[in-house]
Formats: sequence, structure tokens, C-alpha cells
Amino acid sequence: MTEYLLFRLHGPMASWGRIAVGEVRLSDDHPTHSAMMGLLAAALGIRRHEEALLTALAEGYALAVRLDAPGELLRDYHTVQTPQATDMKHRPKRCRSDQLTVPRNRLKTMLTTREYRCDAWYSVAIMARPCAPYPLQHLAQSLDFPRFPLYLGRKSCPLALPLRPQVLRAENLAAAFQTVQFLDDDFLAQQKITKSWLIKTWNNKPFLYWTDDEEDDSLEPLMSIIRRDHPLHRQRWQFAERVERQGKQKNTASEGTNHG
Repeated sequence: MTEYLLFRLHGPMASWGRIAVGEVRLSDDHPTHSAMMGLLAAALGIRRHEEALLTALAEGYALAVRLDAPGELLRDYHTVQTPQATDMKHRPKRCRSDQLTVPRNRLKTMLTTREYRCDAWYSVAIMARPCAPYPLQHLAQSLDFPRFPLYLGRKSCPLALPLRPQVLRAENLAAAFQTVQFLDDDFLAQQKITKSWLIKTWNNKPFLYWTDDEEDDSLEPLMSIIRRDHPLHRQRWQFAERVERQGKQKNTASEGTNHG
């Protein structure tokens, strides 16, 4: 039996950043590893400059995501004021407010396009590795009573419902997702009906995404992709590559096999 921390994410808007170059900031359809580690860090009260704690968090936990509803894609035309590189040479550049201390006549405007997922739902599972700095129960308590505000990828994307974190033991990841129950399940089912979402499924099973090093016989990988979303250095915005598997839960004996 393995211990899992499960919680649900839902909000009017979410943004799961992909590699950003220039003016286009794309969003994946499901949470990134860096976003989930940032969510846990905010709940625990870890600050951005505490690199050792952030690294321990990123190395200590594996991630799996079930796509319950993908929501709708929104593209936003966005203008951003940024300082010139020469004006930032002798400034701390710790956060956005530091950049805006540059005199207004020295700021330049960048036109960007940013993507968001609207009204999406995700079920998230966190698994502790041997080097995990905190027990899963401590993470669950922190998500219930976070030290800092929690959001879905960007600060402009707040949560719409409580996370409902819960720690349970199950034989495998598929069993954990099947066992967990959230108080908002009926509301989610109604949302799927009224919004007529095209749910990403394979043989009527919801799509799952999980960390490659998690060997789980209950899951059937359909493809593997490389994602650059493993946080290395928060201050420098550096990320490492990881392999993510995408697939579904295997059919059980009681479900039979689809030969269609």
C-alpha cells in the first residue's frame, strides 16, 4: 500500500506556462510540476529566496494529474511595461515591483499574447520520495491553512473552491484516484453537462499525466513527452527537463476489454 496526497484544483482561470519566448506565453492543458511545487511552497510559507527549501520540495515529491475537465481556451491580448536591460544592471531584480522602480520615462511597453484555461478541473496526486522534506499529512494541513495565497499558475488566477486535500493509502495510483471523493463531485458533473465539455479520454477513461519515474502497473502509458518544468533556480527562472507520461488507467478484469 502506498500513501497519496490528493486534492482538486478549480478556478475561473488557470495558466500552466510552457516555454515562453518573446511575446507569446502559452499554457498547457494541465498543471506543470513547477506550478504544483510552487503551490505547496506557498502553502508551507516558503519564500522565493529560500532556494534550498524550494529545491528539496521539487526533488522530494512526484506528481500525477487527472484531467477531469479541460475547460475552454482563452487568449488575452496583454501589454506589459518592462525596464531596459541597462537600467537593471545595478538593481536587485527580486520581483516585479523592483522592475517598476525604474523611472516611467525609461520603461518600454511589450505587447504579449497569453493563454489561460477557463473553468478547468484537475485532480492532483502527490507522492513522497525517500528524500521528501515533509510528510504528506503536513502538506495536507498546509493546503487547508496556507501561509500565502494560493493560485493556479498566475496571481491573477485564484482558486474558486477549496482544495479538499486528503491523504489516503491505496494499492496504486489508479486505485487512489478511484477511491478519493470530493464534496464538489456533483457540482463538477453538472458543469460537464451544462458546458458540454469535450473531455480528453481514451476508451471512456480520463486522461492521466504522471512523472516518468513512478512505475505503476495500474496505468497504461500511451505516450511520453519531455517537459521543461522541473524547477532548478527560482530567482533565475531556470528549469530542467523531465519525462512525463500520458495515458489512462488500465482496464480491470471486471471492465473487460474494448475490442471496438
